[in-house]
Amino acid sequence: MKRYKIAQIILILLLTMTSCTKDSLSNEQEDFSIDLTLARQNDSQFAQEVLVLINEHRVSIGLDLLTLGSEFSCAYAVEHTNYMIGLSEINHDNFHTRSAALQSEGAQQVGENVAYGYSSAEDVVNAWLNSTSHRDNIEGNYTYSSFGIIKSDDNNTYYFTQLFYKE
Repeated sequence: MKRYKIAQIILILLLTMTSCTKDSLSNEQEDFSIDLTLARQNDSQFAQEVLVLINEHRVSIGLDLLTLGSEFSCAYAVEHTNYMIGLSEINHDNFHTRSAALQSEGAQQVGENVAYGYSSAEDVVNAWLNSTSHRDNIEGNYTYSSFGIIKSDDNNTYYFTQLFYKE
């Protein structure tokens, strides 16, 4: 009878350990696919003007230039900008998803700036540079930047998402 109890306890322990191992092994890779055509919604001329000004600032303090990011990262920036337009407010909701998506493509670190209501590249960049947390992203150890700059049809106001990342 004692052997039966010991065998029963061992079996329970084995089943428990197998269950835990199985759970930890069943974590599947998250799907970060996105519609790349979203990137076409970005106001690429406005984005280029912002990038030029940000790079001028970076060079003035001895930092390397940022390169315009991938279509994949732009699609994520545009998706977030559309989300903010839908809410009529700026936010960093779901930043962890954008960050994880870029990391799945090789990014080592990711940052983000958002804004709305500015009608020129100079105005939005100056606003970001006058904010410590936004300036920290602009001056951060990043190599790429992608944009989602879209004018809202509802109120004719620009909304901005700028993603920074380093590969």
